[in-house]
Amino acid sequence: MTKTTKNESLDPKIEWTKQLYSALNQNNVLEMIEFFDPQIVRVEFEGTPSEGTFRGLAELKDHITKGRESWAEGSCEPEEFIISGDKVVALVHVRVKLKSNSQWVEGRPADVFTFKNGKVIEWRTFFDKRPALEWAGVTL
Repeated sequence: MTKTTKNESLDPKIEWTKQLYSALNQNNVLEMIEFFDPQIVRVEFEGTPSEGTFRGLAELKDHITKGRESWAEGSCEPEEFIISGDKVVALVHVRVKLKSNSQWVEGRPADVFTFKNGKVIEWRTFFDKRPALEWAGVTL
């Protein structure tokens, strides 16, 4: 079950973020790319197979496609959303089985999406929620 803090479920950024994860889980990269600004900056934390910084739609599309192609099955399910100004923090339950491994991999990273004019201009993934909330300016 997904919950949204501070009764902000009416914020369109929440709906857009839910749709973004839905497209990711359906491996619909073209639909997913529609949520991003052409100048998107994607930062994924060190230690992941796809760590790094990716700029622009072409690099982002390649990054997402390579990541999804490594999955045998699984999903990234947002469990909670926290709004902080133009940012949405999504606390995510990741459960995937990679093609290169028969074991399930699980984690609870946090994604921060920064919106501008209805598009995501920055997407950062953090290993856990505390640094994500701090980066987004959420008072702990």
